Amino acid sequence: MADKLIIFDTTLRDGEQSPGASMTRDEKLRIARQLERLRVDVIEAGFAASSNGDFEAVKAIAGHVRESIVCSLARANDRDITRAAEALKGAARSRIHTFIATSALHMEKKLRMTPEQVHEQSRLAVRFARNLCADVEFSPEDGYRSDPDFLCRVLETVIAEGATTINVPDTVGYAVPELFGQFIKTLRERVPNSDKAVWSVHCHNDLGMAVANSLAGVMIGGARQIECTINGLGERAGNCSLEEVVMALRTRRDYFGLEVGVDATQIVPASRMVSQTTGFVIQPNKAVVGANAFAHASGIHQDGVLKARDTYEIMRAEDVGWSANKIVLGKLSGRNAFKQRLQELGVELESEGEVNAAFARFKDLADRKSEIFDEDIIALVSDESVSAEQEHYRLESLAQHSETGERPHASVVFKAGEVEHHAESDGNGPVDASLKAIESKVRSGAEMLLYSVNAITSGSTESQGEVTVRLQFGGRVVNGVGADPDIVVASAKAYLAALNKLHSNGERVAAQG
Repeated sequence: MADKLIIFDTTLRDGEQSPGASMTRDEKLRIARQLERLRVDVIEAGFAASSNGDFEAVKAIAGHVRESIVCSLARANDRDITRAAEALKGAARSRIHTFIATSALHMEKKLRMTPEQVHEQSRLAVRFARNLCADVEFSPEDGYRSDPDFLCRVLETVIAEGATTINVPDTVGYAVPELFGQFIKTLRERVPNSDKAVWSVHCHNDLGMAVANSLAGVMIGGARQIECTINGLGERAGNCSLEEVVMALRTRRDYFGLEVGVDATQIVPASRMVSQTTGFVIQPNKAVVGANAFAHASGIHQDGVLKARDTYEIMRAEDVGWSANKIVLGKLSGRNAFKQRLQELGVELESEGEVNAAFARFKDLADRKSEIFDEDIIALVSDESVSAEQEHYRLESLAQHSETGERPHASVVFKAGEVEHHAESDGNGPVDASLKAIESKVRSGAEMLLYSVNAITSGSTESQGEVTVRLQFGGRVVNGVGADPDIVVASAKAYLAALNKLHSNGERVAAQG
């Protein structure tokens, strides 16, 4: 194992804990298939015991993914572990990941358990899980802030009970690289049977050091698994970013001397899919996957790159999946060309009916937009996937009038189930008027936490607009995403998509780790 680093992707579990980022079963399955194409070693598919919806998502992923290990999180109790094992039954290779807090603060304030009780529960949980699954990972939540003596006792015990991976989380992003790396090294040296398990790190990004801490855990501490997410998605400031870790290891192989099995050309497609599914827009200057990651505005830089690429670029854009030829289809393109491009983008639709429906949406878009980009295709397929969830609210038509000196007015027709609603409203602008018109009939009472607009493709006012709306109601926070060349229509779609999620009975119980 010395020369191989295991990439454990937790986008579908820890990444989903970002407020508003919860995903449906079909959305999770689509992303899991892309993660398998990316060739990550382990896919943490969810927290099976948290809800029936998450159980079904883990079960579906376990039934479809054949190459990567499929993992489910479980608290250190028999019910959670049993539920995880049930969801993972169909997996070619499965892992149960069980956890319990070990820091004094968490044990006293959250668990209200003594250290001895936590020690015993850790032992029993791993023993129980090991009887159900050969591959068991154990995480001491808030491990970095735990007492080292106590932590060593717990970790020695769970390894003796059969834990095959020991994951040490920096749950609150408190660590700094040198100290974190030394912490992992000390644990491995002090735990007598440490060589019987693979050591792993799971770092949060609260101080912007999740990637640096993870790599220190590997190089100084000797860990051989990194837990990370696409785009660094995750609660608060996010998690360790998969794309940054993978490309750091590849670009500086001279220093790290470790191999990863990830197919880096699938990084950008995975990044786009996660962003458009969750509604979390990627900042332009985000390393590796941001729109400006390989852009050069400075004349000196441009001149250097034209003469020799490596003057200012340490990676090639195509190595991580950026396409040099982004314009792929137009209104004269046929169904077979469209289907072929879906395959090239790694998009798999379940049936010919879904392909036909997506193609119809493509032709409709092509009538309004002369050039169709990869991003447009991913957006319209993501939009189409909502119908698989039997949405309650659906936009039928929208008309709006706006002129200088006059108050904007919108008329919206939408369906709620089988009932068609006609709504009108004035507003401060056409978007405001349209959303107020919808709300006048729905009366959801939801609070809007976020409204953002992003161009799906750059360089033209003809680009589709992608709108994200984040709503909160009754303790639930949901994102809705809508795309359309008309930004007002995209806004209405996004608002209805968020309302659909609020209308859904799907629940998420946030796990920690």
